[in-house]
Amino acid sequence: MPDWSARLSELAEAASVPGAVLGIWADGETTITPYGVLNVATGVETTADSLFHLGSISKTWTATMIVQLAEEGRLDLDDAVVKVLPEAPIDPRITVRHLLTHTSGIDGDVFTDTGRGDDCVQRYVALLADVELLFEPGTAYSYCNAGYVVLGRIIEVLDNRTWDASLRARLTDPLGLKKTVTLPEEAILHRAAVGHKAPEGTPVETWQLPRSIGPAGLIASTAGDLLAFARSHLTDRYEAMREPHGLTTSGSGGTVDIGLCWRLYNWSGRSLFGHDGTTIGQQAFLRIDPEARVVVCLLTNSSAGTSLFEAIASEVFTHHTGVGHPPRPEPIDVPTDDRHLGTYARASVEIEVVRRPDGHLGMIYRATGDRLAFTEKPLAEDELRPAAPDDGNHFVTRESAQHPWVPVIFAATHVRSADRYTPKR
Repeated sequence: MPDWSARLSELAEAASVPGAVLGIWADGETTITPYGVLNVATGVETTADSLFHLGSISKTWTATMIVQLAEEGRLDLDDAVVKVLPEAPIDPRITVRHLLTHTSGIDGDVFTDTGRGDDCVQRYVALLADVELLFEPGTAYSYCNAGYVVLGRIIEVLDNRTWDASLRARLTDPLGLKKTVTLPEEAILHRAAVGHKAPEGTPVETWQLPRSIGPAGLIASTAGDLLAFARSHLTDRYEAMREPHGLTTSGSGGTVDIGLCWRLYNWSGRSLFGHDGTTIGQQAFLRIDPEARVVVCLLTNSSAGTSLFEAIASEVFTHHTGVGHPPRPEPIDVPTDDRHLGTYARASVEIEVVRRPDGHLGMIYRATGDRLAFTEKPLAEDELRPAAPDDGNHFVTRESAQHPWVPVIFAATHVRSADRYTPKR
């Protein structure tokens, strides 16, 4: 058996990640390996039972509860959302399945703080009356945080309790998860990680997203609890959540399609499912090979966690299945024209494609609206380089040399980056 503690330490140091926990469940055995510190300012040591933000992995928990409600006959996944949630101010064509698969067209990065009260999710959904559709429902895929808050509100209405309370009653309590929380006053009772900026490596100033974003990204948990939740998805009960919907994605990390929330991957012929989560200076990763019955998670307190995950996950999966993480796309050296120069905008972000002094293209990101309250970098300029296929529309971008290249695809009317559809102005 490889020395995962030594490998995690070596790879985390190389990636400049202050603290991380690697979780592996394989052959019926669990291995949990901590590394580093939870906060460079305090020096508190990372332990196996330390809490990290799961970010958007929280969506898989929300989707699981929706599937449970469908099992109970409380809703149908192809119901219009307004049928089960009449007060939702959204297009009446949008279905529950559209929300689960990020195909609703709702401009999804709305991060409005509607307070700490138990009505925060309800108040958030009411604000969507002012949010435009990016495209016709069901016609495209665009990652949508707002849609998962709407799903959280559906859970609240049908269960007659807060989303947080349903999370406990439906998942954490039945699964015996003692260290999975949603609120800071709960997290402070445990060893909790603090996010760090990259490449600076300094702690962030804000610990958590607004409570209104709960169903989309507010869960904090341990590697052990996350592995236990993931293992529940190896049962027949949730198998339908891994069925593909024929959606076009960026292909990043081997992604080939979307299930009911789960991202579906092809790693050299092996079918995996999983999800990533990014929040304020923290990144979390989860991959599951159902045939090999191997589950791997990595929790990090750095916005540079992706490079660490891809390196360690590749070694772990190669050891257990013979297949590692797919290689990232790389730039190619070909000339670029100016067809994509201009401004693109959606909720919370404005993207400007420019010609840089060095002759290459660049993408300038400006945080707008409510996102300004907690973003790590209100203004950032990333490299933008051409990539295969060389049709003038496929590019890769990255924040810095510490970050891997990620795909960017242009069309006449929009750009797709970070799996978001951003219209051209």
